[in-house]
Amino acid sequence: MKGFYLSLALIAGVTIAQAQSEASQYLEAIGNEFHQISQNSMSYTSAASHGKSARKIEKRRTELITSIRAAETKIRRMKPFAGDAALRDSIVAYLVLDRIVMTEDYGKILNMEEIAEQSYDAMEAYLLAKEKAEEKLEAAYDRVSDQQKLFADRNNIKLVESTSKLGKKLEKSSQVITYYNKIYLLFFKSYKNEAYLMSALDKKDVSAMEQTKNTLLASAEQDLEKIGPIPAFNGDNSLKNACQQMLAFYKMEASQKVPEMVNFQLKQENFQKMNAAMQAKRPADRTQADVDNYNKSVKEFNTAVEKINVMHNELNKKRGSLLEQWNNAVENFLDKHVPKHNG
Repeated sequence: MKGFYLSLALIAGVTIAQAQSEASQYLEAIGNEFHQISQNSMSYTSAASHGKSARKIEKRRTELITSIRAAETKIRRMKPFAGDAALRDSIVAYLVLDRIVMTEDYGKILNMEEIAEQSYDAMEAYLLAKEKAEEKLEAAYDRVSDQQKLFADRNNIKLVESTSKLGKKLEKSSQVITYYNKIYLLFFKSYKNEAYLMSALDKKDVSAMEQTKNTLLASAEQDLEKIGPIPAFNGDNSLKNACQQMLAFYKMEASQKVPEMVNFQLKQENFQKMNAAMQAKRPADRTQADVDNYNKSVKEFNTAVEKINVMHNELNKKRGSLLEQWNNAVENFLDKHVPKHNG
């Protein structure tokens, strides 16, 4: 909700140097209608970013929509100032769009959220939908800002843009979420690619293992390059570092460990064929050489099983540790940088 936050922060942050004039009072009355919207916006983003329940987050969205509708109704009823309705009508249009975006666009976005985890494309589409919703509000706010300035000029009002404490919270929240989304997408692509690899492994599909290995290696290498130039967020490198460690793990797994998994799978297939052939022979028909070769193959296969099990246990332990580190980094990053708001 970047655009929404920033626009509200700017509207709420405009102070009027000549509050004694009727035009100033008219402009100030409009600005006051945004106060509750700003409060509910910060309440919504704070709840979403600090791990509140889905029910509580949805309750905050409903409260936000209600405050937008109330402001829209009140401003719509205001009379044009000295016959000039341009400012009032532009703000009403802005609030109507706010309400539609928060009701319809974010309603669709909430539905998209349910399937976003299923694939990288779905996650990217989900985040893009939020970005597009923000762009709509930014464009609408630009029109409001233009009309606000024209109104002030026509009525000899000097506007001084300042940022309130709440406005600063809204703006900082936007910056935090934008940064987090950029890092998260880099993590999520390889996270999903590894899930596809594990599925191929479970199915013992060598061809799919090779294909998903190459896809995982490519995404891990490419995104390690992409994340390198991204700066720390206000000196905090924790989220970036946690992502880099996950990507380095995925790269190592794909380049070093998956070939061993593929080799073991081929050994297993060959052993199963040899075992089937041996069992098909009657004991009386088995030569000593058959028995010796079979026993040697059993020993070699058992050794390979022990080795691959050790490798999988080590990978599982390392993966679990890094994922826990990533999840903690996300939680701590949002908890640290998204301002808390109890309104």
